[in-house]
Amino acid sequence: SLAQRIKTIHSKTLIIGVSGGLDSTLALLIAHRAFKLLGKDPKDIIGVTMPGLGTSTRTKNNAMDLMEKLGITIMVKPISEEVLSHFKLIEHDPTVTDITYENVQARYRTLILMNLANKHNGMVLGTGDMSELALGWCTYNGDQMSMYGINAGMPKTMVRYMTYAYGLFDFECVNDILTDIIDTPISPELKPNQTTEASVGKYEINDFILYRYLFCGDSNERAAWLLSIAFEMDYKEAISYVNNFTRRFYTQQFKRS
Repeated sequence: SLAQRIKTIHSKTLIIGVSGGLDSTLALLIAHRAFKLLGKDPKDIIGVTMPGLGTSTRTKNNAMDLMEKLGITIMVKPISEEVLSHFKLIEHDPTVTDITYENVQARYRTLILMNLANKHNGMVLGTGDMSELALGWCTYNGDQMSMYGINAGMPKTMVRYMTYAYGLFDFECVNDILTDIIDTPISPELKPNQTTEASVGKYEINDFILYRYLFCGDSNERAAWLLSIAFEMDYKEAISYVNNFTRRFYTQQFKRS
């Protein structure tokens, strides 16, 4: 599908924000395969890593190593200085690590990617997955936007397994890097020591609810009952998980619209 899209719009390059996390890793691997299918030079894939205020050494190193071994064009665009300047512009205290602190960084990264796509006659390849879209775990006018969202139909659990399979069968040359990326705690890294599952719950459980709710049409009560059996948790915890999922699902609809 990505190869067809590239051909249809005559995109010379692909611009991908590569963070060293699962989603951007899978998007990059798919892009590499699409370029191989089209007979295009992987140097026309532009991987942009944008270390910010919460970026860890582990993810940054994995992003750099992965891009280097795949032979794509690498751009390093640190954003901390510009983000702090923007805090000053909007009169935000940088010691307050709230939603403003996080979203300024996410939006600044998207601004860079979009403008690079204009400059290099390409399109921004989105990395967000179905689980994030369902939970609204993305920044409106930030990583919520792209020109082609290749992972949008895949839940996070599938993203993890696909990355694992790619490492075993298609990208053996970077399997060690992929293994470390899979083992890295999931985080947007918009502030230090941030983990996604501490905020939205375990993805394995949320993906179970996503399937039961959207595909099977379960009520909250039925989904919670099945959840309590599948994950051996008490019903009170299960209904709390389901209610949290449906609350986020409906309040975050504007991002999907």
